[in-house]
Amino acid sequence: LEVPFSLAKWKRWALHYYKVEAGKGIVTDFRGLRCDDDVDYTHSLYVDQFDWEKHIKQEDRNVEYLKATVKAIYKAIYDTEQAVSKKYGIEPVLPEELTFATSDDMIKDHPTATPKERENILCEKHKAVFFIGIGGMKPDGQLRHDGRAPDYDDWITERPDGGHGLNGDILVWNPVLKQSFELSSMGIRVNPEVLLKQLDLCSVPERKDFVWHKMLLDGTLPQTIGGGIGQSRTCQFFLRACHIGEVQHGWYNPAEVDVLKKDGINLLGLGEFEADPSAKSS
Repeated sequence: LEVPFSLAKWKRWALHYYKVEAGKGIVTDFRGLRCDDDVDYTHSLYVDQFDWEKHIKQEDRNVEYLKATVKAIYKAIYDTEQAVSKKYGIEPVLPEELTFATSDDMIKDHPTATPKERENILCEKHKAVFFIGIGGMKPDGQLRHDGRAPDYDDWITERPDGGHGLNGDILVWNPVLKQSFELSSMGIRVNPEVLLKQLDLCSVPERKDFVWHKMLLDGTLPQTIGGGIGQSRTCQFFLRACHIGEVQHGWYNPAEVDVLKKDGINLLGLGEFEADPSAKSS
């Protein structure tokens, strides 16, 4: 039995294995454990995502194709919020169209702000944003905006706007938490040339000798775009929950559970929610 941490590499291999043609892809109902992650009100050890990957052509490796894909995903998110809001009497907050922004421009406009502060500025103003260009370093050696693995997304290719990267995050303004809130991370994946450069930038050139990396470098694996949509995270947003534990059964710090209970916030775990008999521990 193997419990996965991520499907990013497996999905690209699967497109090759199942001979999925360009223009088509796969969607997985992913369950995993990330035991090294910090557990807080938006993160748990248990990960549930709609992970997807699509076979694309070499000429599709551009920012316009990325944006078109993002718009299609966001429309599904918007339509779902409309349906959930109507069913449960929750006021919808998402705009019909999302805004595109880049980490490069935000660094120029807000040079002293932290990455999270830049996200908050954008999301509070626009309510829904696709933030392009995640990963890589600024000239001062600091992260440009969050980290990204060198062998998944392309975060170095120069775009027509002068910025770098063909990846990003769908972020929304959470009216309950009063902060930016990530629903999806995605991007056009590395090609052989970009893979080698990003491995060197991250000081892990030895990975090029791994089986999966060899398959990419010799052209066995297809060019792809892919990402994931957090299931519990999205439910937390749609239902305006303060804590991810309100929509996902998991393990949470008992001391934190006690504090939240005092404010009427009951988490689905540790037997603390009497309305959920299956939550009770023996």
